[in-house]
Amino acid sequence: MLRLIKQIIYLLVIAAVAASLFLGYKFNQFQSQPINLAQESMIFSILPGNTLRQVAQSLTDEGLIEDPNMFIALDRLEGQNNTIKAGEYEIKNSHTPQDLLRLFHDGDSILYSLTIIEGWTFRQLLQAIEADPILVKTIDYSDIPSIMAQISQADEHPEGRFLPDTYHFPRGTTDISFLKRAYQTMQQKLASEWAGRMGDLPLESPYEALILASIIEKETGAAFERPLIAAAFIQRLRKGMRLQTDPTIIYGLGESFDGDIRYKDLRKDTPYNTYIHRGLTPTPIALPGLDAIHAALHPADSDAIYFVSKGDGTHQFSTTLEEHNAAVRKYQLKGRKPKRKAEPG
Repeated sequence: MLRLIKQIIYLLVIAAVAASLFLGYKFNQFQSQPINLAQESMIFSILPGNTLRQVAQSLTDEGLIEDPNMFIALDRLEGQNNTIKAGEYEIKNSHTPQDLLRLFHDGDSILYSLTIIEGWTFRQLLQAIEADPILVKTIDYSDIPSIMAQISQADEHPEGRFLPDTYHFPRGTTDISFLKRAYQTMQQKLASEWAGRMGDLPLESPYEALILASIIEKETGAAFERPLIAAAFIQRLRKGMRLQTDPTIIYGLGESFDGDIRYKDLRKDTPYNTYIHRGLTPTPIALPGLDAIHAALHPADSDAIYFVSKGDGTHQFSTTLEEHNAAVRKYQLKGRKPKRKAEPG
């Protein structure tokens, strides 16, 4: 009887060892062999909140792997603790389950992009976000105070606060997270530029630099002129002159602006009318790019106070009003006498 028991135990041990070796072989085969994908590649989506088990089951349902439990075991063996990232992934027929786990853990998903254009207003930015086919819409685009509250900036005016750039993001990204990213990027870049600013500027805060940068952005046709335009505005601020710049008039008119600035518009008393009010506008008038911010804080070494468009995207800069009026007659009036006194800007 005792002998029989020993034989049974021996056979059980042999069976357990054989089963263990077989499972080890199957597991090694599972993790190292390419997935079951007939075509060259496919798109596989992991939704926000999906667990590793759900992903493993989806892979099984798609016929890409044979055993979801082995996929989960492989993840635990590699010590990843189920930390997969949502997104769209390009899965190739050469990928192994181990490759898939690395892909999902690294978050190396397909990225989309949206470019914020220098000089856009905040409303134009919202229109672009609302029209984007990938970003998930979660906000009321007509409720700007609510939008600012959702990015934890309830008391701030939104204009100028979001840095123009091309931003890449995976599918599933929300509109509010996109805005938060653009806002935070602006704060970081503005702080860095402010820290490295030139001395003796008539600007008391980074926000004033942002306001000036937005005006420079809207006045600039040729990128190389930004520092020169900045220098002219800095000169006016130092002398206590009015900035007298048309883009501020346009911003103050809002939706009533029909494409032409009339003399009555120059006399209309809005907070943004720099023909009436001295100093900077109360807020930025657009979203300035990094180059405009840099120019505001590093103006060119120039004594020019005035500038007028040549009609080709560049400007004629002048140090005296007489020179400026002559430039206005040459480039804008074609020799005719002005109907009103020539203004700077």
